[in-house]
Amino acid sequence: MSSATITSPTSAPVNPRSRVILASLVGTTIEFYDFYAYATAAVLVFPSLFFPTGDDTTALLSSFAVFGAAMVARPIGAVVFGHFGDRFGRKATLVASLLTMGIATFLIGCLPTYQNIGWWAALLLLFLRLAQGFALGGEWSGAALVATENAPAGKRAWYGTFPQMGAPIGFIIANAVFLIINFALPHPDGTAQRSAEFLAWGWRVPFWFSAIMVIIGLWVRLRLVESETFTKAEKVGALRRFPLGQVLRNHWWQLILGTFIMLATYVLFYLMTSFTLSYGTAKTDAATPGLGFSYTDFVLMQIIGVIFFGVFTLLSGPLADAVGRRKLLLWVTAGIVVFGLLFTVFLLPYADPKFTGALTQAFLVFGFMLMGATFGPMGAILPELFPTNVRYTGSAIAYNVSSILGAAVAPLIAVWLWSVGGGSPWLVGIYLSGAGILTFIALALSKETKDVDYSGDLGAGATGSL
Repeated sequence: MSSATITSPTSAPVNPRSRVILASLVGTTIEFYDFYAYATAAVLVFPSLFFPTGDDTTALLSSFAVFGAAMVARPIGAVVFGHFGDRFGRKATLVASLLTMGIATFLIGCLPTYQNIGWWAALLLLFLRLAQGFALGGEWSGAALVATENAPAGKRAWYGTFPQMGAPIGFIIANAVFLIINFALPHPDGTAQRSAEFLAWGWRVPFWFSAIMVIIGLWVRLRLVESETFTKAEKVGALRRFPLGQVLRNHWWQLILGTFIMLATYVLFYLMTSFTLSYGTAKTDAATPGLGFSYTDFVLMQIIGVIFFGVFTLLSGPLADAVGRRKLLLWVTAGIVVFGLLFTVFLLPYADPKFTGALTQAFLVFGFMLMGATFGPMGAILPELFPTNVRYTGSAIAYNVSSILGAAVAPLIAVWLWSVGGGSPWLVGIYLSGAGILTFIALALSKETKDVDYSGDLGAGATGSL
């Protein structure tokens, strides 16, 4: 690393505030856009184009299984990108993760389908989905570190919400692109959610569109320089050759706590996005009945909810800086437990369609409010569990191992519980409440991290001081 990027502890931050915010926000927006594009296609088109089993539920489960497979690749990406991020710096690692995700997403839009090459199509989709998961395994933690390691004193949770904002923004952009394509293509019956043109080629456009976003993201991130915290750790000899070994040996308890602190957030996240889209658009007279909304209507309802997701994500940052991450998250997690017990109140078809629509919209608003309140502080609390020399590796592994427990299996478990419940979502709500209880316990066992000193907590192995 050139000396030009190393600053003294008393100098001004080398990255301007606007660049820090934009770099941490734009990358996660692209990453989550790519993930949502797949999630939407996993419900709308992939069951019929890549998994034509002859049974709708089986095809949907197969599509969600490939969706969940990416979560298995995420911890591997966390280890690989975390290693390079803690050894050589955050900047190059973030560029590499963004490129990997962008290329994989673009190629998904180019794939032949089952009708062209049989089950090879599903295999290729699985491979690219694994590449997406591998990339996202390194993206989130790097973006969170760019934000929090460059944050002014007392505003780390506030800055940590900016990479978190990539989730609601990416959701809105991805679904808006799908809606625009859906509206632009002809629908013979006037309300069909999957026209022939959409199945033939329209679904590919959102994946190709990501290439434009990746170019913008690369331009922003290539202008970054390393944070003062990292360069200080490098200069005093705190960096480790094998950060993973250091984490497993000295910070295993923080790994466990971080994994379960994130658990309820993941379960809620994927229930509110993937499962609700399946349940909300399933016909009321289907073998596994749902609410019977059209795709367009339900996605618009979701987007309204996601607006609250974004607002509460931003609000949670200053609040977590003021009262502490742990105290805020304990209250929010208790709210998630209660919310799970109310699924049958909000998510059942009633005789009056307007009443059903109002309750469903209220459900989406309340769920996404809780999602923002729990997701926002994660950008600060997980990195704060670990010292500088293993912060990328530790926070990335905790975040992404939790993705297996809380996200990889969440759509599968939810669809299975929905089927077992005879079309009622009450068991799905119990599942969310159970995840919330585990997160509450992890928070109760953890310590408050708002006063952790990044510049002083460089990690074991420092040979000197600046």
